Amino acid sequence: MRINHIMQFTEHHRYYIFRDFSLSSLHYKMLSLIYQPMIGAFAISMYQQLYHGIADDRCGYSSLEPHRKLFLGLGLEMNEKSRRYVIDQASKLEAVGLLSTSRLGVPEHADVIYEYELIQPLSPAEFFTNMHLSMLLRDKVGKYAVIALRESFGSSEPDELAHAQFTKENISVPFYELFKLNPQSFDTELEQALSEVAPTRQSTVRTEHASAGIPYGELIIRFPRNSSNRTYVERLRQDTEGLAQINYVAYKYNLSIVNLCRLLDEDGAFTETGEVNLDELQMRANQLYRQDKKREGERQRTLSHTAIHTDAAEPEDTDEPDEEFEVQEQDYLPVPNQLKGRCDIQQYNMLMRNEPHTRFLKRFFPGAVPDWVDQIFERIDLNYRLAPPVINVLIHYVLGESDSARVTKTFIDAVASNMLMKGIDTFEKAVKYVREQAQLEQEKERRKEPGGGYAGGTRGGARGGNSRGASRKPSIPIVSEGNPAASVSADELEELRRLARKLDGQS
Repeated sequence: MRINHIMQFTEHHRYYIFRDFSLSSLHYKMLSLIYQPMIGAFAISMYQQLYHGIADDRCGYSSLEPHRKLFLGLGLEMNEKSRRYVIDQASKLEAVGLLSTSRLGVPEHADVIYEYELIQPLSPAEFFTNMHLSMLLRDKVGKYAVIALRESFGSSEPDELAHAQFTKENISVPFYELFKLNPQSFDTELEQALSEVAPTRQSTVRTEHASAGIPYGELIIRFPRNSSNRTYVERLRQDTEGLAQINYVAYKYNLSIVNLCRLLDEDGAFTETGEVNLDELQMRANQLYRQDKKREGERQRTLSHTAIHTDAAEPEDTDEPDEEFEVQEQDYLPVPNQLKGRCDIQQYNMLMRNEPHTRFLKRFFPGAVPDWVDQIFERIDLNYRLAPPVINVLIHYVLGESDSARVTKTFIDAVASNMLMKGIDTFEKAVKYVREQAQLEQEKERRKEPGGGYAGGTRGGARGGNSRGASRKPSIPIVSEGNPAASVSADELEELRRLARKLDGQS
């Protein structure tokens, strides 16, 4: 609990409790034998005092109460020493992951409310796989005591089963094999009513990101202890969405855990509220990615100039996203000529739908990606904020076609701007856009052919003035040179001469 001034936390400030679980006998044993040696008996007593603020057979929120009730329940006096003691014990609970404290307030008002969100104790299997908690327990009770405690929480397998070789077959009956639901009887009103009366907090829908697979334990061990951002990194233990975003950036730009820790240690990596500043982190990761790419290119040029050849080939990147999005068959785009023979149409569209553009772009070049191509797509990603699948479809549209005139900065920027203006933000919309553009180009080529409908001619005149292919000039009959002039009789010729003399006399 971070309190800047002691008067911000007094017995007069109100608080409430939130929990969405219930403690079992195993949890009480974990609190008594595992957590209590690490943080002390008073901190565990405070945890149980907060836990019983809500009835055992319920979960959700407690009523608003002043801190005086909490102080009296813990046997403390109403003075500054007690306040500091409670702050210290709450900090211990927060450090081991049993409590999350927040402060709620309106900027116009000085009064604030404290929220104590209780977190369920870890199970024995989860606790002893968490390295920093296991090492803290070892420092408190010793190595052999930790081993004995671990054994006290598990029951060993019978010898008859442990030494025998059995074949295991899952004979469980799935849900939809036993129960049949009517999909047309889905009640939206019931779902809305259940969500409104639910006492627990509604979890927001989170986007699944591809991950570099860096766990929190590996990240916190390598992060500097004296860093000003260490407290924000420690919060990632409970912030699964923030940790997923960091892993996605590491996956997207091929960051090692050392480089990732270095980026998180810089100013601006986190916001003032402790959340991950994804835009700033991606910008700096992109700069690091480009620097590494430049150094790699210089190294390869140096090796080629000195005629040093190595037999050790770089391993290909085979990291796949944790969760892949399927592509419907009607949304398939054809495999470009550059990739034919290397993947089929299904594999190509799955890569285009799920891979970051930095990896998808490399597949169109036998060696390194040209710098200007890499930079323009990075600008589309960071500045235009197009979705990654849409950028991949743009790469297919520009580089996958046989028309080399498209591979220009002006054309790529124009297509990206057009996609942005039309609100194309999904893979399916981008595929539809590419197909419409291809159809328009085919129609344009047909019109350029003779008799295709451009300018004058019989076909253009038949369309009328409102037709796109018709000429705007009026149709003027032209005297053909091949037709002979009509003969004039002698009487008509004399009449014309008389009329001419008359007009000449008048003039």
